[in-house]
Amino acid sequence: MRKRYAVVALLGVVSVITFIDRTAIAVLAPWIRQDLGIGAARWGWVLSAYVIAYGIFEIPSGALGDRNGQRRELARIAAWWSAFTALTGASSRFIELVIVRFCFGIGSAGAYPNAAGVLWRWLPARERARGQGVVWGASRLGGALAPLLLVPLAATLGWRAVFWVLAAVGAVWAVFWWRWYHDDPARQPRITAAELAEIGAASERGRHGAGAWKKLLGLRQLWLIVLAYGCYGCGTWFYFNWYPSWLVHAGHFSLRQMGVYASFPFLLGMCSNVIGGALCDRLGVRIGLRTASRAMTFGCLAVGATLLFLMSLARSHGAVIALSSAGFAVMDLMLPAAWAMCMSIGGPQGGLATGMMNTAGQAGGVLCTLVFGYVVGASGNYELPLQIVALMVMIAAVVFSRVDCTAGLAPEPHALEEVVAPNLTTFEDEL
Repeated sequence: MRKRYAVVALLGVVSVITFIDRTAIAVLAPWIRQDLGIGAARWGWVLSAYVIAYGIFEIPSGALGDRNGQRRELARIAAWWSAFTALTGASSRFIELVIVRFCFGIGSAGAYPNAAGVLWRWLPARERARGQGVVWGASRLGGALAPLLLVPLAATLGWRAVFWVLAAVGAVWAVFWWRWYHDDPARQPRITAAELAEIGAASERGRHGAGAWKKLLGLRQLWLIVLAYGCYGCGTWFYFNWYPSWLVHAGHFSLRQMGVYASFPFLLGMCSNVIGGALCDRLGVRIGLRTASRAMTFGCLAVGATLLFLMSLARSHGAVIALSSAGFAVMDLMLPAAWAMCMSIGGPQGGLATGMMNTAGQAGGVLCTLVFGYVVGASGNYELPLQIVALMVMIAAVVFSRVDCTAGLAPEPHALEEVVAPNLTTFEDEL
């Protein structure tokens, strides 16, 4: 097997782990809230503490990976979040839980920007969207496994023990990554010269300083994608933080039913991410990178927003599950395209660029999580905040339709030719 595929597989494994760890708090919410006596409004702060810290430290962590290498940064990230996952299980008061979750967010920030940096180094341009599809598809597998595994585990061992088990798994991955992975593909043991030629200049990118940062921050396309992803984040974080509770309180599912059905959107999301990555690469060859990316992001988010709105009106269990699962899956179909767009815009500063984009996503997550909690706490209404989320996703669709991913920091003509060769003539002016 080619070494770059093993690298992508390892990123997929850590993506599964991190999503189980970050969604465990939402899945186990009924046990934790009852045990610690935390109401809906205060629970919103418990959930948001992680998102706030994650957003604040996303950019610095992505930049550190660009500067010092993703081997060091991803090992540090996995070790840190595992430690505070264990401490989550030791928390006994509201304020302790908020502090621990904030620290958990500090440590786990930057995981996906650094994964993007690894893909930038290890994959040729024609494979990057597919690489993102595998990473994000794996994250959805983690989201699907979380309720299926953690609900029965909590019922058997208690919610605290669940966090201790998860912490041990993350620590094992951190050790393996540190011992096996190399930032420079040429230094990877037993890699072939043929594969290094396939990877191409991705293995030769050097470090870039403040001048590159200044150019990056001056790109209009970067700020457009940051705005779009921030609005989109409201949609995804509804699923990460409030969806299990929504099923219980608005959908009138039992805890046992929630433990099964809460996994459905993530199972479909896993498939749609893998399909979306391959589809984006294929469409990029046929109709060009800019047109393909715009079409995928706008179309998927517009449909997803409509499905979320219809979900807020649904009354039967079957309709709720069908609409919520389809809504998440359709939104996830465009996720590899969004990250590949940002990697293209950021170029050699891909960690910083994707860190900025993902920080905006966390800001949207904070907005969604807090507003949802306060509206529910004040009115007991779960439908209105979901409709607000649907509106934010529709705004994201419109903004994404204006992003030009070919107007990036440092285009790679040789790599772009591999992707758009059949249509190169029509894109020469744009490139």
